[in-house]
Amino acid sequence: MDAIADESQTSRGGVYFHFPNREAIFIALLNRTTQRLTRKIGEALSSHDDPVARADAALYTVMRTFSRHRGIARLLMMEGHGLGRDFSLQMDRVRAGFSAIIQREIEEAVRTGIIEPVDSEVTATAWFGALNEVITRWALSKDSPRSLEESYATLRTLLMRSVGVDSRRDGLR
Repeated sequence: MDAIADESQTSRGGVYFHFPNREAIFIALLNRTTQRLTRKIGEALSSHDDPVARADAALYTVMRTFSRHRGIARLLMMEGHGLGRDFSLQMDRVRAGFSAIIQREIEEAVRTGIIEPVDSEVTATAWFGALNEVITRWALSKDSPRSLEESYATLRTLLMRSVGVDSRRDGLR
């Protein structure tokens, strides 16, 4: 709290006025990060017509965004665990929201015949889980981690293969 007060050029009491505890700070940080990331994902989605390319763009946007904000990735992915029920519930809603974005694109790819029918909910959850794990490992790495963009090339290949798409397909990064 002292560091936040110093950085925000306010008193510790001023910080406590707005944020009664650490959980409230983390929830505010999570909400702000989620809003910004959702906006960036929306922009990435709008630049593609193909649902597979949109899913790829959404996942890459998450990777690219966190790669530029390693401290926030650490805070949200690791430091926030164990803060309390409200933070955990909010984090679950965020994960479900991002998985739903992926799920919609997978369903559209199935509907348009780009990919064979799959359980879109399980597939989206697995894709988001893989992305989350790669970001978490990167954020926790004590050594100089390779860039998330570099890791995404491998992750993309695995994800696309899981639904029968060649990762070198036109429209993908």
